[in-house]
Amino acid sequence: MEPRVDFISLGVRSVDRSRAFYIDGLGWPVHREVAGEVLFIQVNHGLVLSLWDARQMQAEAGVSPPDGVPCITLSHNLASAGDVDRVMEEAAAAGAAIIAEPVTQPWGGYTGYFADPDGFRWEVAYNPTWTVDDAGKVTV
Repeated sequence: MEPRVDFISLGVRSVDRSRAFYIDGLGWPVHREVAGEVLFIQVNHGLVLSLWDARQMQAEAGVSPPDGVPCITLSHNLASAGDVDRVMEEAAAAGAAIIAEPVTQPWGGYTGYFADPDGFRWEVAYNPTWTVDDAGKVTV
């Protein structure tokens, strides 16, 4: 098996509410959609974020609904601390709950956290030692 991820699927309580946040609020483009069931957003080089009706996802995957917010963090890495501040402001304007205002971390980076309508945490980060080249390869 190759070391890669092609889809990140999140089980959401309301696909329509997630659409309002990600598409209408953040301005992300729809790749494909089945109204009220699943929304696909291409987020990077061949990577798709799938926002899927939680009941359907749980039934297909054979899991019980979680009691709280699933422990997963999605990260959005940027080129500067100023970019982090800008994206956090955009997320707040789109209706995100700001979980942690951006701060300089002990490891030298600058990060903030917001939650989408289902509580999924997004880390918005600038890491001065982490770069991604045009081919998508990470260097540290």
